[in-house]
Amino acid sequence: MGKKSTRFLITVLAMVLTAAIMIQEAKSIPLCKVNTNDLQKCRPAVTGNYPPPPTPACCTVAKTANLECLCPFLSRSGIDPSKLKALFANCGVKNPSCLP
Repeated sequence: MGKKSTRFLITVLAMVLTAAIMIQEAKSIPLCKVNTNDLQKCRPAVTGNYPPPPTPACCTVAKTANLECLCPFLSRSGIDPSKLKALFANCGVKNPSCLP
């Protein structure tokens, strides 16, 4: 493969990656003072048998979000409430009323 072909493929790859990033960002919806994509930052802390502690990025999301507003979504999320409580405790966030 020549230099021109390689340069062309790299340019096309860069364009595809840029488009994919833009599409992913476009799918984020603001909900209860947080973008839905940002909620993914907390996914590892509430999934699996032995989830790791929340990351600082996850705690920022938990502290920013209006948790009372998220209650209807949290209760229907299928996430074990004890894992949500542990996340909030580790982040120093008060449990919303739907997770007494």
